[in-house]
Amino acid sequence: MTEPPASSAAPSAAPAPARLKRVMGTPSLVVFGLAYMVPMTIFTTYGLVTTITEGHLSAAYAVTLAAMLFTAFSYAFLVRVIPSAGSAYSFTQRIFGRHVGFLTGWTVMLDYLLLPMLNYLLIGLYLNAQFPAVPTWAFTLGAIALVTVLNVVGITVVRSANLVLVGAQAVFVVVFAALALTRVREGQSLLEPFASPDMSLPLIMSGAAILCLSFLGFDAVSTMSEEARDPRRTVPRAIILTTLIGGAAFILVSWVSHLAFPDWQSLTDPDAAAVEIMDSVGGQALVALFLAAYIAGSTASAMASQASVARILFAMGRDGVLPRRVFGRVSARFRSPVGAVLVVSAVALLALAADLETVASVVSFGALAAFSLVNLGAARHFLAGRTPSLPDLLRYGLVPGVGFLLTVWLWFSLSGPALMVGLAWLAAGAAYLLVLTRGFRRPPPAVDLDAEHEPLPAPGAPAAAADRDATAITGKVT
Repeated sequence: MTEPPASSAAPSAAPAPARLKRVMGTPSLVVFGLAYMVPMTIFTTYGLVTTITEGHLSAAYAVTLAAMLFTAFSYAFLVRVIPSAGSAYSFTQRIFGRHVGFLTGWTVMLDYLLLPMLNYLLIGLYLNAQFPAVPTWAFTLGAIALVTVLNVVGITVVRSANLVLVGAQAVFVVVFAALALTRVREGQSLLEPFASPDMSLPLIMSGAAILCLSFLGFDAVSTMSEEARDPRRTVPRAIILTTLIGGAAFILVSWVSHLAFPDWQSLTDPDAAAVEIMDSVGGQALVALFLAAYIAGSTASAMASQASVARILFAMGRDGVLPRRVFGRVSARFRSPVGAVLVVSAVALLALAADLETVASVVSFGALAAFSLVNLGAARHFLAGRTPSLPDLLRYGLVPGVGFLLTVWLWFSLSGPALMVGLAWLAAGAAYLLVLTRGFRRPPPAVDLDAEHEPLPAPGAPAAAADRDATAITGKVT
């Protein structure tokens, strides 16, 4: 008997939902992370931290880089087995359960939602200082509109724009370093920014607590896991490379800045120290180049931070813990989470009325809380229920353990108001979770993504292939 046509044998399958587009290789991910970190961000806190450390900004950056590397390795270990757009939210959800995962995602949202706003504030303030006839709000609104359009169009456009903007910052850094080195005085100690007889370790640590926010780019890289090609290889490498390259740039620029302008006590306004240093090193021409590069850096960071938080909101919306119709859908045309991008832009409009100091004071709360939980998650996933070897104890016990202790210390080093705002945000998230789970009687909803990556091994089970791959990170990151 003749078989009926396939079209009449069964109803047509529903079209598969649109997914994020995998276009990012290791170089693109590194550029994305550096755009998020903003190599020029050193000048935002240059005067403040130089004053706190009494001229030892480079030493504070070296301490911060060492601390952040431990956490970056924990991220790199986990992204091998959980290559998801949700970053810390996805890591903690799968390791500690959905309740902890939700609270992690909610907490880190505070950091990610405020970072674009912070960049828009800086763009408005610096452009208004250069062109006072145009109000600050006009520059801020224009920047929000531009960045939103680029993020809606898709990550391919963001990737290309970030390459140009990071390149502009790199050109400035090279020009500035070359000019600064010509001002080194004969007999001047080249190691003074790192160590001197009167250096105070407590002051160095206080400065490092502020500078840890400069290294958030490696976390942003992990949010792009669903848009990366071969994410188990490219994303871990990019996380470590972003941390190392960004840290080296911060140390280099702070070092040559001190050599060119060692008399930090003579700074007339620590908040405007960058402009004073530029004028001293290269006159008004260098000041103009600095402002152009700084605006480029803030724009690149706004694009990267808005893209990152949109992916976290998308992951939470896809799971159903946020409204799926708004957050959990990918545009079939642009292959980007348009709803999440637009919500972030709406929140960023608060930059038109927000205070820069207030925003900056609370922006680190979520990141440091997430860093702490990711370090704990790495240790639990790779060591719990097993009899680990000595190399595994060092790799998955010592590295995340040190990272956890350092991030907790930095977290408690935040100002009192920042902790209060952060804890209030966390309390609001717990209240929402209470309603969502009907008094914690059921887990928050989540999408099962195990079809796209290997499930986490049960405690005591042999390491999965992806788990074994993670061990290669400590031996090869390039």
